[in-house]
Amino acid sequence: MENTTTNKSKVFDMVLIAMFAVLIAICSWTSIPSTIPFTLQTFGVFCAVGLLGGKRGTLSVLIYILLGAVGLPVFAGFKGGIGALLGPTGGYIAGFLFTALVMWIFTHFFGEKTVSLIIAMILGLFVCYAFGTIWFVIVYSKANGAIGIMQALSWCVIPYLIPDALKIALAFALVKLIPKKYLNR
Repeated sequence: MENTTTNKSKVFDMVLIAMFAVLIAICSWTSIPSTIPFTLQTFGVFCAVGLLGGKRGTLSVLIYILLGAVGLPVFAGFKGGIGALLGPTGGYIAGFLFTALVMWIFTHFFGEKTVSLIIAMILGLFVCYAFGTIWFVIVYSKANGAIGIMQALSWCVIPYLIPDALKIALAFALVKLIPKKYLNR
């Protein structure tokens, strides 16, 4: 009987992980075009880790990235493929995985209390900004000539601070609103 329960639990986990990978894709399609598109991807990442926990949430993000890497159009602008990951915005996509890992590690050590979860989301976002901006500078500079870090920050980070703060607030509200008992078996 225990083996059946364990198998049902694993299937339930796989379904949730897949659902949240799809949620992140849907969030990426909700986009306002720009140098770096305004999307809801980070909102999806925050929700995945916040609701599913570190392991399952991070797996959702990894699956999302792998789906895009093999060519499925799950990234912003319905893009997919290795070219999207190697392009100027690819560092932000890879940064989503680092966001999830930072959130997982932080909440593992400090719990999922209100302050801890908010700090985990903020730290995760800044790690994504750092990784994505460094990648952007490298790729953009190779294609278009040197660009300074301040210029890259003015294009890639500063315009997103307020929208990303709103995404954190909304994701946090959803994480606190949805009881964990529905997401655990």
